[in-house]
Amino acid sequence: MKNGHVEICTVSKIFIDTNLFVYSIDQREPETKEKARAILKKIIDSHQPVISTQVIKEFYVVATTKLKAEQLIVKNIIHNFRNMEVVNNDLDLIEQAIDISVISQLSFWDSLIIAAAEKANCEFVFSEDLNAGQTYRGVMVIDPFIKEDF
Repeated sequence: MKNGHVEICTVSKIFIDTNLFVYSIDQREPETKEKARAILKKIIDSHQPVISTQVIKEFYVVATTKLKAEQLIVKNIIHNFRNMEVVNNDLDLIEQAIDISVISQLSFWDSLIIAAAEKANCEFVFSEDLNAGQTYRGVMVIDPFIKEDF
């Protein structure tokens, strides 16, 4: 952190929360969709993107139910997630998430995101659902819709 600003170096491992993927295909808000796509492109091109099996499942469900996207198109998008590091939600991760939830007073689902990011040694979680600027277990939450210089 320099002068109150967080510096994200080019090779940072960044955990991407579900909302960025959902926004990237949401036809209802074109500006947000384009911004989400630009953020994802920058993470993929300049950093080491990380997701979890939770993110993949949440994306599929929201995309096909709430956004009414065609299932096979969403499957094709998910197929491209193979280019990212994927953290499996196993029993150890679930137990870590419970601890994080109890200690940090976060929802279990948000805690599972933090636990996955920690397991992958990520420096940052990009999400607008968590408290931006907060650090949990050495992983800082960044709202990429607010912070643009990464």
